[in-house]
Amino acid sequence: MSVPRSVAEVLADHVTLEVEGIDRMYLNVYVPGLQREQGVVNFFRFHRGNQFVSSALMDPISKEFVAALESYARREKIPVIQFRKGQRKDDIAAEQRKKFRKAEGIVFIGKAQEKTPVFRTERRRNEKTGVNYPWIVRSTAMVNHFYIYCVDRDFGPFFLKFCTYFPYNAKLCLNGHEYAKQQLVKKGIGFKALDNGVLECDDAKRLQSICDGLSADKIDALLRKWLRLLPHPFRAADRKAGYLYQVSILQAEFSLTQVLDRPVTGRIFFEQVIRENLDIGRPGRVQLIFDRRVTARTPGRFRTRVITDGVVPSLHVDYKSTRIKQYHKEGHALRTETTINNSRDFGIGKLLKNLPALRQIGFQANRRLLDVQRVSHDCAIGEDAFDKVVRPAEWAGQRASSLRFGDQRVQALFAVLVVFSLQCRGFNNREMRVLLAQLLGLDPAKYPIGRMTYDLRRLRLHGIIERIPHSHRYQLMPDGLRIALFFSRTYTRLLRPRLAEIMPRPEPIPSALRIAFDRLNSAIDACCEETQLAA
Repeated sequence: MSVPRSVAEVLADHVTLEVEGIDRMYLNVYVPGLQREQGVVNFFRFHRGNQFVSSALMDPISKEFVAALESYARREKIPVIQFRKGQRKDDIAAEQRKKFRKAEGIVFIGKAQEKTPVFRTERRRNEKTGVNYPWIVRSTAMVNHFYIYCVDRDFGPFFLKFCTYFPYNAKLCLNGHEYAKQQLVKKGIGFKALDNGVLECDDAKRLQSICDGLSADKIDALLRKWLRLLPHPFRAADRKAGYLYQVSILQAEFSLTQVLDRPVTGRIFFEQVIRENLDIGRPGRVQLIFDRRVTARTPGRFRTRVITDGVVPSLHVDYKSTRIKQYHKEGHALRTETTINNSRDFGIGKLLKNLPALRQIGFQANRRLLDVQRVSHDCAIGEDAFDKVVRPAEWAGQRASSLRFGDQRVQALFAVLVVFSLQCRGFNNREMRVLLAQLLGLDPAKYPIGRMTYDLRRLRLHGIIERIPHSHRYQLMPDGLRIALFFSRTYTRLLRPRLAEIMPRPEPIPSALRIAFDRLNSAIDACCEETQLAA
């Protein structure tokens, strides 16, 4: 078996299984009407019928809820573990799951004190009457949380974390890959598992269909099922009055797993990709991957990081509170995952019903990153294609001057086109003009519009860009992207630096290329002298 030489070859010829699906999801579980002070007042005064509202009214409910959970644990013989400072909850959960033999049930309940938003009573004084009265305000406090680790017949391992203080908000954490494994087992489809994924599967199409079928309705049904089985903090009358839990997305990971035929394939991928894409975290490129405009006022850090754990590198790209991570998983698979920590980064609401829109953004970001990596490294161009660019073009009676390889303005044009390579909505004269002027060291406000129009026409007639119908915007042609990448990268990374090494100068640059070129030059001179002598 030959070793792959390029990123495209790795992805085209050495991927044995490709699966796209939801990875981890961390969800907020809350009662909408009890997240503000006025809602809490309405609950106790108008629903529960109390004359005055005070945090003292919350204490009996909290004690009742805690007692019900502890009684449930004793009755069902569920282990209760106090988490200690410095302990990794995932490690404890993994140990407990090894001892758990049932197909479905509660593995154990963990307890931990954590800081959380709460409501408390503040004593205020009426300025007119001088009478003191209680007032509900938002605050924070260290309170107990119950981590209820479960195994579901359909979803596999997950946990539900309940705050034991009013209004008893919760968090639901599940894993889409565990869901897929459970479904494969139920359907009798053979597979081999990764720690957080699937390594081999007898029916790859069914596996992808299962991952696509993980919907918001199924996740909501999982929550409702276990809320019915566990002690509930609110009475039946409260729930009947509309005080029901709702689900929003706190964090969602969308992954693309590409299982590779052998570990060396993944190493080659990262050696090539990381070297070529260290600038992909710049705002100008990040906004193209996520199709979102980035300005000086956009919050967050925009960066590319390469983190090495031992000898295994991983690539990290940040956008606001969202990040893309790419790494070699367990020496077997290439994992590209987009983690969205705030759906409003993309103008999407946080409710669980918005999951389809988030999926589209997450999966598209993964694919766009891979497309950039594939094209940026594999930018071969034939002699005919090269001639079409560097010679004058004629199409439908229209003529356009050549795009000469060494021309500074042409190189700036191609560099700007690469920036717009992932822009789904295309680009216009003004957007192109601003970036081109910066590369040429000119004032964008004074760069002639007509000159930019002339260049856009040249690019269009050479088949590098095309006009988007019924608009004044343009987009790159597939071959145009390859040409732009080939011209810009060859010029900046090969021609200029290597030519500087071999050119004669008083103090030659000490490099292997210079030494080899000097030897070749000497050999040619010696050959010419020998030929003349022979003649």
